[in-house]
Amino acid sequence: MTASTKINETAEQADKSIQDAEKKIRDLADRAERVILDSLETVRVQSRVYADTASDSLDTAQRYVTEHVQERPLAATAAALGVGVLIGLLFSSRNR
Repeated sequence: MTASTKINETAEQADKSIQDAEKKIRDLADRAERVILDSLETVRVQSRVYADTASDSLDTAQRYVTEHVQERPLAATAAALGVGVLIGLLFSSRNR
């Protein structure tokens, strides 16, 4: 076997190894893409559930506040005024 033949065989083996590595990398990238897309879909579905739950909670809270304000409008007004004064005092003390 001549040196030229050995070089050619080695080059062919290197080329085959490179092609195998490229195929494995492509397969791995495809698998990673599928996992990422599946994970994104799961997050999307979960976030929709959380958003719906939050929306329901806000609706419930709004109904609760509305009912109590309608039952006791003067108490609600006084409470809102008190909260406003407290917030005003907090902000004014920060500026000093």
